[in-house]
Amino acid sequence: NTKTIILIVSLRLMRIKMKRLKMTNFLKIRIKPCDFDYLRIIGKGSFGKVLLARHKESTKYYAVKVLQKKIILKKKEQKHIMAERSVLMKNIKHPFLVGLHYSFQTTEKLYFVLDYVNGGELFYHLQRERIFLEPRARFYAAEIASALGYLHSLHIVYRDLKPENILLDSQGHIVLTDFGLCKEGLEPNGTTTTFCGTPEYLAPEVLKKQAYDRTVDWWCLGSVLYEMLYGLPPFYSRNTAEMYNNILQKDPVLKPNVSNAGRELLEGLLQKDRTKRLGVKDDFLELKYHPFFSPINWDDLMAKKITPPFIPSVTGPTDLRHFDPEFTHLPVSSSLCTDTLTVTSSVKEAAGAFPGFSYGPPADHSFM
Repeated sequence: NTKTIILIVSLRLMRIKMKRLKMTNFLKIRIKPCDFDYLRIIGKGSFGKVLLARHKESTKYYAVKVLQKKIILKKKEQKHIMAERSVLMKNIKHPFLVGLHYSFQTTEKLYFVLDYVNGGELFYHLQRERIFLEPRARFYAAEIASALGYLHSLHIVYRDLKPENILLDSQGHIVLTDFGLCKEGLEPNGTTTTFCGTPEYLAPEVLKKQAYDRTVDWWCLGSVLYEMLYGLPPFYSRNTAEMYNNILQKDPVLKPNVSNAGRELLEGLLQKDRTKRLGVKDDFLELKYHPFFSPINWDDLMAKKITPPFIPSVTGPTDLRHFDPEFTHLPVSSSLCTDTLTVTSSVKEAAGAFPGFSYGPPADHSFM
């Protein structure tokens, strides 16, 4: 009996030691706001800012998205933020989707530590050049389509494709970002009804507040491709009511400076009846084998073996020439490293509103 008791006690002690060791290891890899130097603001949104930050220990650069919990709660957007985190965690395997390295929180703020991409928004380059030639537009459309197809394979619908959410990396490849409006758990034949998106790129079924499916993303891709080739979204008007009427009633104007295959693809993607839209049956495969994309070797594209048609001129990570000076000239707040000391009821509510938000890579994964 004495031997049994000694064995049980020693086993318990071993368990306690193991737990302590695990906790120590966790604390070692646990990441905090002050592990970074925050260098510049590179973007702003409804809930907070995106900053260029350098990890003090590894000296690597990241884009750190810092969101204010109070604003998220006030606008009742917790679900969208947690969905964004969930989608980001599934995106690790795709070359044209922004990657999440860490997520963590303080009582007042949420932090996403993301890939830093400094080639500029597609929107920025399109504004400067007005239109892209067809080979360049095709290359971008192919990389975007493969990213959307991957999301669809995970039963995720993106819902907010627009040039502002499409970044270029320093090599000139597409990086799709901002997953705040993604819908998870949508099966191939599933539909959803939430009214969301950006006015210029809304599909007719969304505008009509009807049920819609994953083909909503192919409509948005059609709108973005049209804008790349023709300089404006297909149904654009400064008058929003007129633009909505155009989306619902008018056919897109397809001028002949685009190839027959290009015009045919645009017609297929900008089909108002979603049950006849390109991609309704076999999703991404219908686009992949469309004549417009025949010059693309998809294996080479996925392996980033195709030289991008345009390489952004950047001298290094701190070169911010492709970011809007409206953001980069703003002062960086010193409060990014501090947390509130006054614990009010709203702070308490905010502190507990995002359970399970924090994420770190597996223990054998060094800080990338």
